[in-house]
Amino acid sequence: MESNRTWITEVVLLGFQVDPALELFLFGFFLLFYSFTLMGNGIILGLICLDSRLHTPMYVFLSHLAIVDMSYASSTVPKMLANLVMHKKVISFAPCILQTFLYLAFAITECLILVVMCCDRYVAICHPLQYTLIMNWRVCTVLASTCWIFSFLLALVHITLILRLPFCGPQKIDHFFCQIISVFKLACADTGLNQVVLFAGSVFVLVGSLCLVLVSYLCILAAILRIQSGEGRRKAFSTCSSHLCVVGLFFGSAIVIYMAPRSSHSQEQRKILSLFYSLFNPMLNPLIYSLRNAEVKGALKRVLWKQRSM
Repeated sequence: MESNRTWITEVVLLGFQVDPALELFLFGFFLLFYSFTLMGNGIILGLICLDSRLHTPMYVFLSHLAIVDMSYASSTVPKMLANLVMHKKVISFAPCILQTFLYLAFAITECLILVVMCCDRYVAICHPLQYTLIMNWRVCTVLASTCWIFSFLLALVHITLILRLPFCGPQKIDHFFCQIISVFKLACADTGLNQVVLFAGSVFVLVGSLCLVLVSYLCILAAILRIQSGEGRRKAFSTCSSHLCVVGLFFGSAIVIYMAPRSSHSQEQRKILSLFYSLFNPMLNPLIYSLRNAEVKGALKRVLWKQRSM
């Protein structure tokens, strides 16, 4: 049986099965969004590095989020863009597995960074007098490092379980990148263990993180309602509203993709959800933080004014 199997060396990414003319339009459309993603997150990262007023724990974590968003989009979008203008929409098996690994690692990292940012807001609003003592640079470094290390280790667990499977076809993935659930379908063996581990990991990372976020924001809301001055309440709400928008977009789309029953969405709907999750979310994050954050807008004005003075 083993000797009769044909082991796959490359995979066809079917992507968006549309007319060639529409593929060119999608190429331009997605390239524009990808450029905005890199530019927006690059600006946020640059402002945090250049403006000393943004050298605070909240913006340190935001800089990590910007790095994750750029890396996250770059793990899938360039290959998707290349396939939209190429007739042969193939990817070698090793780069396919690498793409799966990077996508998982950056997705988990973003989830954990958002939780850490929520905890930072909780300490800032509920324990303002102890904020600088609790959220010192050592704690920030440990939290950020833990997010990255844990995420890559968990992604490595999934990839290790995938590589123990025999892959002998089919050679087609009905997606625009090597998403882990689609990769399971390439195996010619039982993937039950992989799916159980993936679901357990999704529950632990997504549901666990979401519960922490909800509990933190309930405490934050209670603390805000106890603030006497209207100006203080507005400031507290404004510092949390941006993060709440990003959290809602991320967790909402992630839970639908990884935890909803497979039969509840068609494959085309899942592709659109994955696209929103991997391209539109990273593009929207810097917009949300820049448009709704006075400190980021102030830093941008100071940098632009400094450039004009020079």
